[in-house]
Amino acid sequence: QVQLAESGGGLVQSGGSLRLSCAASGRTFSIYSMAWYRQAPGKQRELVADILNDGTTNYADSVKGRFIISRDNAKDTVYLQMNNLKPEDTAVYFCEAEIGDVSGHFPQYDVWGQGTRVTVSS
Repeated sequence: QVQLAESGGGLVQSGGSLRLSCAASGRTFSIYSMAWYRQAPGKQRELVADILNDGTTNYADSVKGRFIISRDNAKDTVYLQMNNLKPEDTAVYFCEAEIGDVSGHFPQYDVWGQGTRVTVSS
């Protein structure tokens, strides 16, 4: 099994920055990709950014140019650097991992963290 633990959320003023961390533990060799999602009050959960094992990244249009996802394989940790934050970025941010086979291929199911809250004041 894989477990995920997020950290780094908090309260920040508009235009500020935060870095979220998601540490994976357990059978981390089976992770195919990792991602950050967010869910604002009254809205559906949405993909913010993801990163595959080969380093390929993907971003939601709303965060392109402001957020950067990165991965430290030695620490089994994925980061989300959030710059120029806006009030509309306020949400609970969730880390997600797609779990594959023992080589980290052929994703089969998802694992989610508990979430960390980000609040951006105007």
